[in-house]
Amino acid sequence: MVRMGKLASDMIEPDLREKILAQPDRVLADRDVMNALVAANDRAMGENIIDLRGLAMQRLENKLDRLEDTHRSVIAAAYENLAGMNQIHRAILQLLDSTSFEGFLGALQSEVAQTLRVDVIRLVLETVQENGEADPALRRLGEVVQVAQRGFSENYMANGRDIAPRPILLRPATSLAATVYGPQAVEIRTEALMRLDFGTGRLPGLLVFGSVDPHMFKPLHGTDLLAFFAGVFERMMRRWLA
Repeated sequence: MVRMGKLASDMIEPDLREKILAQPDRVLADRDVMNALVAANDRAMGENIIDLRGLAMQRLENKLDRLEDTHRSVIAAAYENLAGMNQIHRAILQLLDSTSFEGFLGALQSEVAQTLRVDVIRLVLETVQENGEADPALRRLGEVVQVAQRGFSENYMANGRDIAPRPILLRPATSLAATVYGPQAVEIRTEALMRLDFGTGRLPGLLVFGSVDPHMFKPLHGTDLLAFFAGVFERMMRRWLA
């Protein structure tokens, strides 16, 4: 028996057929078209036949999708890290422009806070005096400077717990926030804490960034840029204190 050819109604239109034969690579590069062809092939074979090549293609496609998602995530993280680095660099330059200690602290709570997009910045200086806040010189420095008793920085970072202190800590605001932010504590949701070393013979300090954004500082965020900023800041402070 001689098999009959395809019916005219089943044939691809001549113009379309010529385009496909002339540029088959364009068909192969179109994922939607290829998916439709594979699905049509599966239907033609029936439910009792397993197309291993089709399964392999599907798995490769799923793997490609995951790789593309990872690629986009890596690029987004790289851009975010670059933007954060630029912010830190601008903030440091703003501090370096200061010609006096008062101007240095003024830049900290104005230009630097705006550049870093934080709502409150506090510099905590420890003292052995019982009432260090009564010092007229400190009062002139404004609310950006907070004076506290020896050991305050470590206790604040540990939140009253007996744990080893860390140089950088990101966390939600705690019940101790009022001791640093004062009345503004009710608005602060997250904070970044940077322990400062002012050199031999001086008590440590604490640089605090407070934000009303509950997602601004999270424990899982990287701290490399903040560590760099804190390192530069404490070296500037050593010069001013000298």
